[in-house]
Amino acid sequence: MFTAKDIMSKPAISVTEDHTLREVLEILAGQHFSGMPVVNAEGKVIGIISDTDIIRYSQQLKVVPLSNLSGWISPYAEISDLASMKKGFELLYKTKVSEVMTRKIYSVKDDTPTSKIAQLMSRRNINRVPVIDSADKLVGIVTRSDLVQCMTNE
Repeated sequence: MFTAKDIMSKPAISVTEDHTLREVLEILAGQHFSGMPVVNAEGKVIGIISDTDIIRYSQQLKVVPLSNLSGWISPYAEISDLASMKKGFELLYKTKVSEVMTRKIYSVKDDTPTSKIAQLMSRRNINRVPVIDSADKLVGIVTRSDLVQCMTNE
């Protein structure tokens, strides 16, 4: 039976709550991630920031005239909407991770069986689980993709 240690990505790329959403978006896009852990100065996981968090936040601010949570911009957007979108993006880019991140986190230790990780992800409807050590410091991350890869190797 595989454990988190066997399939986790390490080191996990993370940000702090003082990073801006612009920095997060650049990392997410550059690494082809959909989310990542947020850590404090001691390396302890204090949250998760995901593309869903950012899209929801941008909708709350009415930054982008989205048709739904899928993130698609309406093809019927007016030119004046495009100018306000630019201002909205500037505001969004300056926002700190602490304002948007999900603070309720579910983490696992490195000896957690993959079956337990899969159950946790399914039950909590989450896409990634930080792997922490005995001092609650981030040592890796297990994503749904890691679980799928593990299944193909069993």
